[in-house]
Formats: sequence, structure tokens, C-alpha cells
Amino acid sequence: MNSQSPLENQPLLALSEPSAEMQTLANQLKAAGDPLRLEILRVLTQDSFGVLELCRIFSIKQSGMSHHLKVLTTAGLLSSRREANSIFYRRAYLAPDHPLAALQQQLFCTLDEQPLAEPLRTQICAIQAERGDLAQAFFTENAAKFRAQQDLIASYSVYGDQVSSLLSNTPLRAKHLALEIGPGEGEFLPILAQQFTHVIALDNASSMLERARSFAQSQQLNNIEFICGDTQSLPGHKVLADCIVVNMVLHHTPSPADIFQDLSHVLAPGGALLICDLCRHEQAWARDNCGDLWQGFEPQDFSRWAQAANLTEGQSVYFALRNGFQIQLRQFLKPLNF
Repeated sequence: MNSQSPLENQPLLALSEPSAEMQTLANQLKAAGDPLRLEILRVLTQDSFGVLELCRIFSIKQSGMSHHLKVLTTAGLLSSRREANSIFYRRAYLAPDHPLAALQQQLFCTLDEQPLAEPLRTQICAIQAERGDLAQAFFTENAAKFRAQQDLIASYSVYGDQVSSLLSNTPLRAKHLALEIGPGEGEFLPILAQQFTHVIALDNASSMLERARSFAQSQQLNNIEFICGDTQSLPGHKVLADCIVVNMVLHHTPSPADIFQDLSHVLAPGGALLICDLCRHEQAWARDNCGDLWQGFEPQDFSRWAQAANLTEGQSVYFALRNGFQIQLRQFLKPLNF
């Protein structure tokens, strides 16, 4: 007597390979199933950090951190890029029309609503302060040869007229106060001084600020105030600017995303933020020769940081230089209802 059931005599059906979207979904769910990996994604909300920096923030060994970063990268939640001898990680974003974009965006939004643990915040602040000290030390030591260092990448003559043109085409509700962050040797100050009633030049390197002041005096510019400090110091000076200009500065700053937040707070409704900076590049020598902390930025970096700071995107201009660098000139506007 045959005791086998009829089903046992049927051939097994081969399972089909999962689709790419299904495999990505499985990877994302696996990556998001670990509390430490969720904390890593939370820390990378706006900034990017190197492997050793993340080890320091979370107080874990490099081998363990590298494993978690690999899982998150494989899942498409992180992307990496080389900055000189270090690999930096940041959040990765799927294209809006990707089938899993809504899921990824909801994951990030949910994480961003969670408070950042104080020990993590303390370590992040310490790392950003050290980055800032490195940049400030560079400009303090190289103030006398700033122009020559800057010319290695992009001299003011290359982008100055472009910024001036964008400023002229920017709709502003008022022209009482303009703010320039990191004025360098002051070349753009005459243009601002001519168009605005009052101008503030802000720089955290006193040696550079003095060079801008000397230039302004030589041009007999009498409506400019010079402040030594960073963007976090602006509320203490009760600044509310109609226009803010940031020329070739963000790649020197510890946390560019925080700069967007700081400047949004002191930008008047109906005002504009104009940014001129480098597009992403692979010329690592710029870090040592020009004091760069970042090898340029992807255009979507600025768009994302501006959106998080409640700024809307305006005009964009991109132009390449003969030395291989590319410059992006971006306009961001603050709505009247903010």
C-alpha cells in the first residue's frame, strides 16, 4: 500500500529570483532592523562623517563600524565618497520616481523626529569644532597669500561677474542690509555697498577680516560693518538681512548644512541667499593647498539643505573652469510667510 500523498509525487516548483526592488526592500528592512544602524542614520541627518569620526561618536571599534556602514550602503541608505585619505558617509536618496522612495523618505522623516542622544551630540560638536579650528588655522597662517591659494582653484575674476549678475536679477523685497559670509579680501564688498544701505562682512578669521577691512577703506566704502565670528554669532548682533552672499566659503566650513540653518534664521522673509561654490571634484590636493574641508558638493546637497532650512530654490548657474573644476551658483529664497 502506497502511503505517500499525491502532493509528494509532484515536482517542486522553483522559486523565481526576487526582483531588484524586492531585494532592495529586503536589504533596507534588514539594515533598519538594528538600533545602532538607525542611530547612525540619525547622526547623518545633515552632515557627513568619516569612518574614524563615526567610531569616535559611537565609541566602537573600526571593524564593527565598517560592518554596519557596509550593511547600510548595500541597502542603499548610505553613499560614500573619498575626501583625501578618508572615506566619508552620508545618507543616500532614491530618485523621487523610485518604487521605494516613499518608504525611504518616511524612514528618514521618522528618524529625524527622534531626539539625538546628548553623548552623541557632544561628540559631533567636538568634531565640528576641530574641523573649524583646522580651517581657521589655515587662513590665519596663509592670510598673506590667500589670493594665490584661491587662484589655484578659482580666482574672484572667474566668478565675481556671475554672482553680481545673479544678484541684479534676484527679486528682493528690500535692500536695507546685505550680509557677506567670508568676504576674503573684500572684492565683492563694493558691489554690495553700492546696492544696499548697510553691509555686514562676517569672518571667523581675524587676519582675513582685517584684509577685507583694509580693502574697503582703500575703496572708501563707508557703509560696511565688520564682525569677527561665525554664523552662530549673528543672532547676538541682531542681524536680519535682505540678502546673504556666500562666495567660495562652504567647502571650508565644518558643517555646511548647519550654515544653511543659521543663515535662514537671520534672512528676512522675501530675502535671498546666494551661494557660489565648487561642484563635487576628485582633486584631493586642494585640501592641503587651499585649506578645503570638502571636495565640493553635489547640487542636490544644496537643494536638500535649503529645503530643510525652509528656503525655496530659485535660479541655478553652472560653469566649468579650464583647470577641471566646476562652479555652481545657486539662488535660494525665503518665503514671505516665514
